[in-house]
Amino acid sequence: MKYIYATLLSTFLLTSCGKTEVRTLDAILKTGSIEELRAKKEEIETTQQTFEKQLAALNEAIVALDTLKKLPLVTTFKTNKQMFKHYLELQGNVKTKQHVLIYPEFAGVLEKIFVEKGEKVQKGDVLATINNGGMSAQLAQVEAKARLSKTTFERQQRLWSQNIGSEIQYLQAQTAYQADENAVNQLKSQLAKTTITAPFDGTIDDVIKEEGTVVAPGMNSEVFRIVNLDKMYIETEVPENFIASIQKGKSATVYFPILGKTVTTRVKQVGNFINPSNRSFKIEIDLPNAKGIFKPNLTARVKLNDYTNPQAVLIPQSIISENAEGEQYVYTVQQKNNNNEAQAKRTIIVPGKTQENVIEVLTNLEDGTEIIQEGARSVTDGQTVKVVDSL
Repeated sequence: MKYIYATLLSTFLLTSCGKTEVRTLDAILKTGSIEELRAKKEEIETTQQTFEKQLAALNEAIVALDTLKKLPLVTTFKTNKQMFKHYLELQGNVKTKQHVLIYPEFAGVLEKIFVEKGEKVQKGDVLATINNGGMSAQLAQVEAKARLSKTTFERQQRLWSQNIGSEIQYLQAQTAYQADENAVNQLKSQLAKTTITAPFDGTIDDVIKEEGTVVAPGMNSEVFRIVNLDKMYIETEVPENFIASIQKGKSATVYFPILGKTVTTRVKQVGNFINPSNRSFKIEIDLPNAKGIFKPNLTARVKLNDYTNPQAVLIPQSIISENAEGEQYVYTVQQKNNNNEAQAKRTIIVPGKTQENVIEVLTNLEDGTEIIQEGARSVTDGQTVKVVDSL
């Protein structure tokens, strides 16, 4: 509109005043006094006001006579308060606390392996034996000596109870018996280390050594890997600014991209330590695994509900625009008549949290407000539009 005003003003000056008037205006701008400049400004403003009135009258006449109005077509929707849940999305890994490598506690030749890879075992089941190097025979000798020591002690004890013999004989027999019993127990403890047993219920994930291999306690001597897939969990790190909204028992949705499966579960543990390097804390999420389909180190996408508003006003993110001051706004419709013609009004909003393609609006939109959806990018504030069902 301002360009129309300028064009009409230039035409008026050229036609009514001629070239002399233009030169006079130029001369006034260069050498005129303050009084002359103000007088010229007032003259032009008066002329501009006259043209504005004439243009307004022309627009009214055109609207009155135009039966085929070319109004922008838009679609609208009415806001309604509804439940809104915001989810924090994280990436985690599947883990189990019962996933260990089994090492030998005795040095010797791996004599016999009783299990195969993939076999299920119970806690205490014998997995393998190590040649004891004659320790069984040595134990038999020590046990025989201990039996003799026991018999000698018991006889000496009966005599001493009848005041027969000396106290020193009784004490010597008692000490010899206790020493032999300790020797038997020590050998039994060493001999037990030649048998490798399952530390918990689980599945033999790998048999690392073969029969006949020389093994010994220490690193790089693992014999089996055993895993319990029943007690699984997901570990992930949460930014510290969510520490107030993530508690034990919080609902969690877990998606496994590789498997294409989704599981609904809960947070079972929240860490109490914030990592200073990345300002996050760890949480553990229960993972039911009755069928054993989830494996350790499997990648998972975790969604945690950190915010809920049961009476939220939600709108599509795509209809929101931003002005030069950084304010976000949408267009609402007002004064809609029977022909579905209405006036578009720019409404500043304060957005809240977003989830997928919708955003929560915190201010200036009441329940039932009619908002322009399709065509929102092509209208201006105060413009007359026509509302249609679809474009």
